[in-house]
Amino acid sequence: MNTILKLNPDNITDEVAAGLKKRFAARGVVFDENKNVALLPVSTHNYYKLPGGGIEEGEDMIDAFRRECLEEIGFDVEVISELGSVVEYRMEFGRVQTSYCFVGKTIGERKETALTEHEMSQGFKEPMWVSIDEALELMKSQANNYEGKFIIERDTLLLQKVKELGIDL
Repeated sequence: MNTILKLNPDNITDEVAAGLKKRFAARGVVFDENKNVALLPVSTHNYYKLPGGGIEEGEDMIDAFRRECLEEIGFDVEVISELGSVVEYRMEFGRVQTSYCFVGKTIGERKETALTEHEMSQGFKEPMWVSIDEALELMKSQANNYEGKFIIERDTLLLQKVKELGIDL
């Protein structure tokens, strides 16, 4: 998968990055039947994020994306296309995170979300379904924590890329 963005605000060198913990994640832009996209409000830290999260050991990246969507937005998804990967050098956490990013559409009936205790402690709320333009407006929020700044930049790029490609399932 092609890398479409590297977030390295601390200008971490390759030598330093080699010693950091690696984390792999799957995430993306998910459309519903009304051509709206899913956004998760993270109220404690004043930002919004796209569905997705860590890939578990032995898990395929598409399976991880589908699992995360089921947990966070309550829908199974069909992956329509790959967007590319985003690499984030998060020095404060001592890690380099690579997110494999997709475009998906909801399939089947909505189920109950299953947010983790950590997600609930961060203020994750039920997903919102908004137009891609409204999602881009909401992404202009000002995160009040380190991680949120990465998430806003990453997820804004993903939404912009989907809009540029003219994808609106």
